[in-house]
Amino acid sequence: MTTHIEWYERTELLQAALAGDGAFLIVNGPDGRPNPMTIGWAQVGVVWSRPMMSVLVRESRFTHACIEAAESFTVSVPRPGTMRDELAICGCRSGRDTDKIAECSLAVREGLQVDTPVLSDCALHYECRIVVRTQQARADFSADDVLDAYYPQGDHHLIVYGEIVAAYLEE
Repeated sequence: MTTHIEWYERTELLQAALAGDGAFLIVNGPDGRPNPMTIGWAQVGVVWSRPMMSVLVRESRFTHACIEAAESFTVSVPRPGTMRDELAICGCRSGRDTDKIAECSLAVREGLQVDTPVLSDCALHYECRIVVRTQQARADFSADDVLDAYYPQGDHHLIVYGEIVAAYLEE
């Protein structure tokens, strides 16, 4: 059963997932197939007077090219303590080389408001319409400790801001 919620409700589920094994960022690939990628960083809040989620995707990831061409993305949050193997596979295998949906036997279903699907077995879903993308560069950073810790090879993130157009729980 799907229960629609406000974008700011149940964010503790997202926070727990990001602090643990991660959540799934889903974006359609150039062939139209959904490509899930494990994320450990995301933000939810208000930007431009809209409920927004920002996600970060490194330049080296297959998902980077996918999300640059996409109009939407979804984030599916697993139930606590579940889907660890699937999160591990989607975090270390590339959609360039494998169909992660098939390999992990992930069940997908259409998004309610966007063309990107969600993962049926997850507890919480965010559907987001992409509003802006901004590619980080070395010159953007004023904290060398962040650069040293997270970008030793210079593989900077694309930050994608998506307006949250639907948020819901799966019972």
